[in-house]
Amino acid sequence: MIDLSHFSSFFVANWKLNSSFEFINNFVSSLNIDKSTKKCVSICAPYIYLNHLQVKRKDFYLGAQDCSCFEGGAYTGEVSAKMLNEVGTSFCIVGHSERRQYFNESNKIIKLKAIRLIENNIIPIICIGETLEEKNNNKTQNILKNQLDESVPESSNQFNTIIAYEPIWAIGTGLTPSLDEIENAHRYIKKLNKKFFNFKIIYGGSVNSKNSKPISKIDIVNGALIGGASLNINEFNQIIR
Repeated sequence: MIDLSHFSSFFVANWKLNSSFEFINNFVSSLNIDKSTKKCVSICAPYIYLNHLQVKRKDFYLGAQDCSCFEGGAYTGEVSAKMLNEVGTSFCIVGHSERRQYFNESNKIIKLKAIRLIENNIIPIICIGETLEEKNNNKTQNILKNQLDESVPESSNQFNTIIAYEPIWAIGTGLTPSLDEIENAHRYIKKLNKKFFNFKIIYGGSVNSKNSKPISKIDIVNGALIGGASLNINEFNQIIR
């Protein structure tokens, strides 16, 4: 497992259901990561491309977008944390709102996945966030508390887990919370439980080259989970710069 304390910030590309061998070759050849900084860059790609990314890898860490909650057995189509470890995966997103929404993943399932990842020396990036309706009804803090209480395993700590605050209403919509809203959510998470105070917490939700700089200047935001903008190498280079 990599040492999270070695890095000051984290930038995680979530390619979702996108990519090709040609895309990867072009992306990696144009990727520009400043080695002199303490920035950690991870690319979370579809399973089928992880080995190719590992071969092409330069100055970034391999990431997956999901994993099975099972260790092994008769579970057709599943990919275990142990398998991800064997291809060199360092990070894995779990609990993304798209998994929660389209695949009906519960907090219990997300916790099991995080446990499996930690057992196999992979950093889980546990996603939490509220819907627009929940936000408008002033339920943001209640939703975040419930998701954290039920999704983060006992084995998680500041050295082996990252939390990603991704308000659902901001994902892929072009909408982003105000800087105050982002800071308040991150501060609430840290104060909710003394366990979370030293966790690395990153922000996700329509992050792009224009808003990433002011977001990254918020002192308790430790980086970004980047969706659509991570598919554009010029955008991504600007964000990680």
